[in-house]
Amino acid sequence: MMSHAEGQQRDLIRRIECLPASGHLSSLDQDLLMLKATSMATMNCLNDCFHILQLQHASHQKGSLSSGTTIEWLEPKIPLSNHYKNGADQPFATEQSKPVAVPEEQCVEESGPLAREPEEINADDEVEDTCDNKEDDLGAVEEQRSVILHLLSQLKLGMDLTRVVLPTFILEKRSLLEMYADFMSHPDLFIAITNGATAEDRMIRFVEYYLTSFHEGRKGAIAKKPYNPIIGETFHCSWRMPKSEVASTVISSSSTQAVTNHAPLSEEALSQAGPDCYTVRFVAEQVSHHPPVSGFYAECAERKMCVNAHVWTKSKFLGMSIGVTMVGEGILSLLEHGEEYTFSLPCAYARSILTVPWVELGGKVSVNCAKTGYSASITFHTKPFYGGKLHRVTGEVKHNITNTVVCRVQGEWNSVLEFTYSNGETKYVDLTKLAVTKKRVRPLEKQDPFESRRLWKNVTDSLRESEIEKATEHKRTLEERQRTEERHRTETGTPWKTKYFIKEGDGWVYHKPLWKTIPATQPVE
Repeated sequence: MMSHAEGQQRDLIRRIECLPASGHLSSLDQDLLMLKATSMATMNCLNDCFHILQLQHASHQKGSLSSGTTIEWLEPKIPLSNHYKNGADQPFATEQSKPVAVPEEQCVEESGPLAREPEEINADDEVEDTCDNKEDDLGAVEEQRSVILHLLSQLKLGMDLTRVVLPTFILEKRSLLEMYADFMSHPDLFIAITNGATAEDRMIRFVEYYLTSFHEGRKGAIAKKPYNPIIGETFHCSWRMPKSEVASTVISSSSTQAVTNHAPLSEEALSQAGPDCYTVRFVAEQVSHHPPVSGFYAECAERKMCVNAHVWTKSKFLGMSIGVTMVGEGILSLLEHGEEYTFSLPCAYARSILTVPWVELGGKVSVNCAKTGYSASITFHTKPFYGGKLHRVTGEVKHNITNTVVCRVQGEWNSVLEFTYSNGETKYVDLTKLAVTKKRVRPLEKQDPFESRRLWKNVTDSLRESEIEKATEHKRTLEERQRTEERHRTETGTPWKTKYFIKEGDGWVYHKPLWKTIPATQPVE
């Protein structure tokens, strides 16, 4: 029956593709493209289900599956058509061959040899960010639906999307490196971690900060994709936080308390860096192109704390959704306490990519502090097929030595979180009302040519003006230059030299972290 269905499906696709490209009934008709995409996704799903049933049948005959056996999505057997690989023409876009004027000065400046030595950023050059790239326009998605359908009809379940060129109109107007910076939009909660009076309090504070970071980092519920960073691309910013706004005592909680939400701070208060303000500095760099790996680092030198992380983003096609696995880990160092907290990141999913795309997080993540013996286990729940809540998250903080749960958390990562402590007290955090501290960035004219905002300026400006073809051409120019330089390095045997991060084992570490410049203290608790 499966073979018969596959034969019919192949015949259907062949008949559709044999239709003329224009006319009353064409091969690019939206309904036919929908039929082509959904029939292929259905057959792939049925094949995977059939494979699982065969495994189950075999296990019943042999007794049971051996321990450790996993059932995974099958990799595609048919290679992706060449015209969907990076750098090749996409047959579905209109007038993409038209040249778009790019300033000659910019071409020369950005394609020339770059100094790969670390640059010291002067914080006085940074000003409060005024950029507001809202991502709530769904018009382009509806207008370009046939483009999405045509792309989907070429993809296979489980296919790695790293080398697939996705349509420009689904891009959000910022780089992935800047998205990582936006996860730091609550610097008061970040700095407050080290103010915890006990190891238990500090672990709970870290979990609170971790769970509140994703809401602002996502920039809304619409599933748009940040720019894939170019190798060597960097992003710098900082935040200034008045010391009076940072919690200095044990997290207060009660069964009736909702967390206090501070009003936005005045520009005068934030513009004065000095003894009354903490400064959190951030730097990110794209350290590898294949695989795509980003490194980012943030520090508050006044509080002797920093976080270093590296992330490899792996995208896969899952039928009517796209899954992104964040491979890597981060380490938060609290030098005042001699503690290190190792943490991982959840997977992200773009759902309903044919209608109104939306984002959800999924998977289990962990936080561990080897010195204190405290750990946290957090689960981001994906919505079940029937019923269930969206964006649900649960977790618990445990003292491993005594096997005692000291805090439980539940709620939604983009709405309200409820923390319940071992003494029975409860605290609620409403993320929609939590004050966001604007980052500080240098004006474009003071940025390096490979800093994210300056590098992607033409693409961002075109997207803001809804000039999709121009944005596509500017994006292609950047990517083609990256490929040309990569071919040149391969031919000459020249290794890529990173600017701010150094490879250590399987990870990447900032070249001048606080733990190398400030000795860790060993407090007695």
